[in-house]
Amino acid sequence: MTETFAHAPSAAPTPTAPDAAFTDLPWVQRFAALGPDFVATLSPSPLPAPYWVGRNNALAFDMGLPEAWASSDALLQTFTGNHVPKGTAQTASVYSGHQFGVWAGQLGDGRACSLGELAGLQVQLKGAGPTPFSRRGDGRAVLRSSIREFLCSEAMHALGVPTTRALCVTGSDAPVWREERETAAVVTRVAQSFVRFGHFEHFSHGQQHAQLKTLADYVIAHFYPACRHGAQEGANPYAALLAQVTQRTAEVVAHWQSVGFCHGVMNTDNMSILGLTLDYGPFQFLDAYDPAHICNHSDTQGRYAFYKQPNVAYWNLYCLGQALLPLIDDQEQAIAALETFKTHYPQALAARFAAKLGFAQAHDTQKPLIEAALKLLAQDRVDFTIFWRRLSHWAAAMDPADTSVRDLFMDRAGADALLTLFRALHEQSDGGSPASVLARMLRTNPKYVLRNHLGELAIRAAKDKDFSVLQALQTVLAQPFDEHPSHEAWAGFAPDWAAGIEISCSS
Repeated sequence: MTETFAHAPSAAPTPTAPDAAFTDLPWVQRFAALGPDFVATLSPSPLPAPYWVGRNNALAFDMGLPEAWASSDALLQTFTGNHVPKGTAQTASVYSGHQFGVWAGQLGDGRACSLGELAGLQVQLKGAGPTPFSRRGDGRAVLRSSIREFLCSEAMHALGVPTTRALCVTGSDAPVWREERETAAVVTRVAQSFVRFGHFEHFSHGQQHAQLKTLADYVIAHFYPACRHGAQEGANPYAALLAQVTQRTAEVVAHWQSVGFCHGVMNTDNMSILGLTLDYGPFQFLDAYDPAHICNHSDTQGRYAFYKQPNVAYWNLYCLGQALLPLIDDQEQAIAALETFKTHYPQALAARFAAKLGFAQAHDTQKPLIEAALKLLAQDRVDFTIFWRRLSHWAAAMDPADTSVRDLFMDRAGADALLTLFRALHEQSDGGSPASVLARMLRTNPKYVLRNHLGELAIRAAKDKDFSVLQALQTVLAQPFDEHPSHEAWAGFAPDWAAGIEISCSS
């Protein structure tokens, strides 16, 4: 396997005098210990004169970094790829996958350098230079996309959506060419694991069944131990793994649909084995509700349109099931595991929308209300986030004289019918007082999401070394259900110019 790896360009890291407090962090190497069939070693390519762009102090605290981490030059250099800390192992992992529904062959971490684990979280530098899997790419990330990933992964975490996290972004004035000249950046992202569906596809497609088993056993041992130890005697742990991944995937996609999140590039190599939202590229939160919305300018066929995300997830899971079949060795068991998506996803989605509508639990009687709401939102292209937030406040009194929700719609009669049905179902339910319904809705329907134009404001300011917008957005998005009256404008309708923002796979 290792003989097929191309050699990545390398350069000696820029010398630095590490701060004494940061030289002995307790790095752990679990994935890298699987060996050269799974990872290739590399040397990050230094960037000149790095500077801090954004930092996540709450996550740093959870990871056990010292309080003064943000003033450490050693960590600035480390998280830019300019310094190699003691205990780390600079590696990139190999995987394959289906991209836009087509087998793409060997892929791998083309610009992600893994350092190891801290506090049970694997740490990756995204944009630290070429790896053996860069496929003639430069291995860099640009400031624009790094800011978007930094903000969105933490915004998703605050919404309760399973996701990778972002510790920091560093920048450099070194030029990077995409559609135009941009500047380089490195985002340090963390997760329990970055193992993807594509890792399993890689070894299965290459008929490397020993490595496939090693990988599956690693994932089960560290992340799904119940698949082996909690299973019934004689049960197949790999079929149990597939069932668990299927259910987690169903849950995360249901969560996406409930907050109006478009992933944009749901290739199998961008699907997390832990059910995390992985790889923030051409993502978008919906403004006007359009089920057929395509957020990725590169997706010319609309494969990853918003309403298609559940079916794409199901298709991707079938690819994973095919990859695991040599271990499951029973097609019926594999299909049975995958078929759980057809029941788990609707249940997860119903539970999400029941909470958005203020009900304590999902019930079949709510289905006509959910369908009517989504149909009317799509018909009048109503802003998704604003509708749900206004409905939350309207629910406090359910007063027909309050037109705040009705005013969002051109179809006033349709809006009136929707609110009448909403009121009737709550009168019939045992969901508690109007105050409890309001509280339930306000902690489910965010006031703030990372709309494209908000990210663009942060990016434009950061290009001039002004990170104040990014910091303010970071603070607001960390508590998206709170009011933040000083930033009320960020909860309003997207400006007209936002429609001209194009997000593609170029990052």
